[in-house]
Amino acid sequence: MSRTHHQTGSEPSQRMLRVAELIRHAMSDLLSRGDVLDPVLETNVVTIASVRMSPDLKLATIFVMPLGGQNVEAVIEALDRNKKMLRTEIARRVNLKFAPDVRFRHDVGFDSTAKIDAILNSPKVKKDLERDDEKDEG
Repeated sequence: MSRTHHQTGSEPSQRMLRVAELIRHAMSDLLSRGDVLDPVLETNVVTIASVRMSPDLKLATIFVMPLGGQNVEAVIEALDRNKKMLRTEIARRVNLKFAPDVRFRHDVGFDSTAKIDAILNSPKVKKDLERDDEKDEG
């Protein structure tokens, strides 16, 4: 059995990771240079957090986060409106035989990080950490 057939439930292949990173760079470049003419995208700074490829490389799920976490829905709608142009540009820049279908999702990794930081900075946790430091010194 070839390697690509059993990739479905396991770790992504090197090729999937390489293509995902190339697509992430292409998308970042398209948005940062203002190549997408859309009022929502022109007024929001959007981070391309990550890209996940399907094993057959026919679908790219692009995880995005607007600066400050504002206007997430509007940004995703704007990206969806421009999906055809983005798909064409990605295929051209990444030089793939077939342009993968693209879908955009909100990257919740930033939200998780913010929640963890808030917990670590809460008074109760700080108090516990100070107690642990005192034990270590004594």
